[in-house]
Amino acid sequence: MHYLLILIMLLASVNYAAAEKLYVVEREREAIAVVDNGKVSEIENLGSMNHALVKFDAGAAYVVGRDGFFSHIDTKTDKLVKRVKVGSSGIGFTSCNDYIAVANYDPKDVVILDRKLNIAKKIETGSRNVGIKCLDNLLVFSLMDKDEIWVLDAKKDFKQVKAIKTGGEMPFDALLTGDTYVAGFFKGGVALLDLKDFKYNEKIIMAGQQTVFKIPHFGTWGVAGQRAYIPAVGENKLIIIDTKDYTYTGSIELTGLPVFVVVSPDGKYLAVNYSGDKDNYVTIIDLKDNKVLKNIDAGKRIMHLRFSGDGKTLYASAYFENMVKTIGKDTWAVRDWVSVPTPSGIFIVQ
Repeated sequence: MHYLLILIMLLASVNYAAAEKLYVVEREREAIAVVDNGKVSEIENLGSMNHALVKFDAGAAYVVGRDGFFSHIDTKTDKLVKRVKVGSSGIGFTSCNDYIAVANYDPKDVVILDRKLNIAKKIETGSRNVGIKCLDNLLVFSLMDKDEIWVLDAKKDFKQVKAIKTGGEMPFDALLTGDTYVAGFFKGGVALLDLKDFKYNEKIIMAGQQTVFKIPHFGTWGVAGQRAYIPAVGENKLIIIDTKDYTYTGSIELTGLPVFVVVSPDGKYLAVNYSGDKDNYVTIIDLKDNKVLKNIDAGKRIMHLRFSGDGKTLYASAYFENMVKTIGKDTWAVRDWVSVPTPSGIFIVQ
């Protein structure tokens, strides 16, 4: 009976139409739902999808789960090509040229895979590893437990070319902006490493002389031009910083505790979801004046948001309703939905 109900949910939809194909993480089912032209199918046996990450590259989708399984999916056929075990707790990965590098919490290493998902090398670090990125031949990542940033040369069998001891404590995520590797410290501030000349400095992001902001994962940030909109930790607000010099420029008051901030493709709007007692809401912010445009009661526990490629639609995963909903830019109201069991992360197939 349970499986029959799941099948019915997968086949049922209400007037759902999307211009692009979506991969939606089914958080509790070790699967990804494929939403394509109103139809839903599943890719199964992917391992734990709790905080799973999906990235696309040259007709492939790569998926890392928290239980250390790494998967290659063919996005033309939506079939699982191969799944390998690269650790016990994976946190992130980067796809570069002819290799893929996976950062692990457990064991404390970085695993290098070839494009056929054969393990080519394991780099022992003695730390949980985060913020893994690549630029040209350089592989860069942060060591959370050692307060370090390592730079390796992929053309020289991943030999270490730089190891920087950070002044800030607990680097736990990073982003790449041009040639600059930006690592965020959980207890406040960012590290800035220029990967061309290896110049290094740190910035503490403060409001006035007293408040030092904790930095959440960069995947929750919304970046529009030179402004970054950051969900405050434990506060009902977004923090605005200038990404040229990482200085605080203001804040936006919200109805709840923000989780994800996503920017529309035209850079005109932000969408924000929440944790806690406001987790059924999505807030739309007009970036012309940084004002709240509308608070939308979008469903039971909105887990993730994603704007469509043309910016006309906002997709929202409603976890407790087993639905992915579409919110139209014309009215900023829910207009359609499709059934997906325990949906969380939404990714647009490229």
